[in-house]
Amino acid sequence: MEKTMMSVSDLARVLYASALQASEDPSPDQVRMIIEDQIRLCHADPARCAALVAQEAGDHPEAYEARMRWALKAVGRARPAIPVTT
Repeated sequence: MEKTMMSVSDLARVLYASALQASEDPSPDQVRMIIEDQIRLCHADPARCAALVAQEAGDHPEAYEARMRWALKAVGRARPAIPVTT
């Protein structure tokens, strides 16, 4: 597996598009695992990952701001895992 450096905002976008919910109060390890799964799902292609975010944001525009804030905070707590394994 190769290592890819991603910014906090990149990782937050990946987390945003996942099924993980803030109400689940995920641990940093859970956040890292979900992000890695999502990156594999997009085949580590930034355009595919961005498309998933755009689709999710379009499906739930009313939740975008709150969910992205949560994703940024969750990634900030899990950040020591960067670089992410893809």
